[in-house]
Amino acid sequence: MALKIRLARAGSKKRPYYHVVVADARSPRDGRFIEALGSWNPLLPKDGERVKVDADRVKHWLSHGAQPTDRVLRFLDEAGIAKREARSNPTKALPGKKAQERAALLKKAQEDAAAAAATATAAPAETATAE
Repeated sequence: MALKIRLARAGSKKRPYYHVVVADARSPRDGRFIEALGSWNPLLPKDGERVKVDADRVKHWLSHGAQPTDRVLRFLDEAGIAKREARSNPTKALPGKKAQERAALLKKAQEDAAAAAATATAAPAETATAE
């Protein structure tokens, strides 16, 4: 049985509140779970007690093979229980393929317009010197 340490939503509409639970990976998000390990209230200020976790029970379940989700692993890293490796995705901020093509076309059009304007201003000066 694959175990996950994950969040189960318990708040009402537009008032989120989550329980940190150990559950079978196949069970639904808010469905059956094995044990509640803590809670997370995202409405509280970040410097307050947003996350409450029973560290001993989390360590117990981690030793039994439970895998925390990314969000829960962030909480456990803050508490010093588990280590979360920093992720790096430098291409995430780049625009998509079509947006890059549009930007290249726009840049080319601007360069062509600037070149045309430069030749248009240079042409009358040449005719004035030829006379």
